[in-house]
Amino acid sequence: MTKGKGFDLKQDVLDELEWDPEVDASRIGVSVEGDVVTLTGHARSYAEKWNAEKIAKHVHGVKALANDIEVGLAVGDQRDDTEIAQSVLNAFNWHASIPKDRITVTVAKGFVTLEGQLEWNYQKRAAEDSVRNLRGIRGVSNQITLKPRVQAADVKNKIEAALRRNAEFDAKKIVVETSDGSVTLRGNVRSWVERQDALNAAWAAPGVTKVVDRIAILV
Repeated sequence: MTKGKGFDLKQDVLDELEWDPEVDASRIGVSVEGDVVTLTGHARSYAEKWNAEKIAKHVHGVKALANDIEVGLAVGDQRDDTEIAQSVLNAFNWHASIPKDRITVTVAKGFVTLEGQLEWNYQKRAAEDSVRNLRGIRGVSNQITLKPRVQAADVKNKIEAALRRNAEFDAKKIVVETSDGSVTLRGNVRSWVERQDALNAAWAAPGVTKVVDRIAILV
């Protein structure tokens, strides 16, 4: 590849991975095709694979990312599905934000699937976060759905107010559309992080069950 935008972006992602101690960058490959960054290679845990994705998304210029990193567990980290399932339940027991009686856990060959119905997105996130770093995990599929008990009539106003309070970007460039519990965000931001901040603000509003991302990243 000749030097240019793609080359620079690839090098920036590689440099960021090497800078962060949460991943072993020597085992991870990076390629850029158009606007898509692809991660390949091997990770020693699902947590390391997830961290590599998180790190890459924070690099300026990354608009889309495919995570094809394979998880290869060390012999000492391999556990059977029953052990993993019990560890997940134990993790839920220790987390005050997770209503464990409303989540079903399925484990197949180290891949964990979470199902159930909760009221808030932070609860859904907490469930996945508590599982991600457990030993023996090869992947997590979070299929928990959201159904709040109370629908807020002023969801749109609350989200717009939250965006205005965020000093990282211009809230005037984000348009908020609501329909029942669904929120659609449209507009332009300067980075993946700014877009994620906008999405987090929408998810934090009471009554939100779905957020549709129509935000473009301008670089």
